[in-house]
Amino acid sequence: MIEVDGLVKVFHDRKRGEVRAVDGICFEVNPGEIFGLLGLNGAGKTTTLRMLATILTPTAGTAKVDGYDIRENPVEVRRRVGFLTGDTGLYHRLTPRELLSYFGELYGMDRKKINDRIEELSTLLDMEGFLDVKIDKLSQGMKQKTSIARTLMHDPQVLLLDEPIKGLDVLTSLNIIEFIRNSKRMGKTIIFSTHVMREAERLCDRIGIIHEGRIIKVGTLEGWRQETGLHDLEDIFVEFVKHDETH
Repeated sequence: MIEVDGLVKVFHDRKRGEVRAVDGICFEVNPGEIFGLLGLNGAGKTTTLRMLATILTPTAGTAKVDGYDIRENPVEVRRRVGFLTGDTGLYHRLTPRELLSYFGELYGMDRKKINDRIEELSTLLDMEGFLDVKIDKLSQGMKQKTSIARTLMHDPQVLLLDEPIKGLDVLTSLNIIEFIRNSKRMGKTIIFSTHVMREAERLCDRIGIIHEGRIIKVGTLEGWRQETGLHDLEDIFVEFVKHDETH
C-alpha cells in the first residue's frame, strides 16, 4: 500500500546551514497494517509523514501510496490519505459540525453525504455532546477528536498519524488507541509515528526505527526480542541506536 524509496528532505538553516531532516529512507507498509515509525524528537518522523501526505516536496527520492507517486500524482495521493499531526489547525470560531462540513465540501462531497458522514463520525468518536459547541470552548481531548474526524471525513484508505496521543489524558488516549485498532479492523493502512515505546508496543504490527533521519531497523517486536535477547522495546531501541552510532 505504501512504498518509500530513498526519500530525502534537506532544509537550509541560516545558522546550521544544510540540515538533512530525512536521509534516504526506504520502507514498505502492507495493506491493513499498523506500521510504527519510532524515533526520538527530531529524528525525522514528522517530515517523513509530511512528504507522504504531499505537504512537503522531497529533495530526492519518492514514494507511492496505493500505486500513486507522491511527486507525479499528488492529488490522487491526497484522495487516499488522511493526515493527522499535532499542529493540525482548527478554526476556533466554528463548531466541529461546521468544520467537518467545510472540509467535506473541499473534498467534493455532496450535502447528504457530508451530513451522513458527520453523523457516522460523531457516533464513532463519541462527539455527539459537543458537535455544535464552538471549538475554542472544547477540551484538548475534544479538539483531538475533532481533528481525527476531519482526517477521516473523506474516508481515506491510508491514515498517517503523527503522535496522535501526545498531550492527551489517560482516558482520551485509550479512546484514540481503540479508534486506531478499529481502523485496522476496517482494513485501513496506518503509519503511526511516536517516540513513546509503550504506544508502539501496544499498536504496531511492525516498527521502523528512525534515527537522525535514517531508518536503521525494521521488524517486529517479537523478532527483535529473539534477536537481542531483550524484552522491553525501550531497551531494544537503545541497543539499536547505540549500535548505529558506533558503526
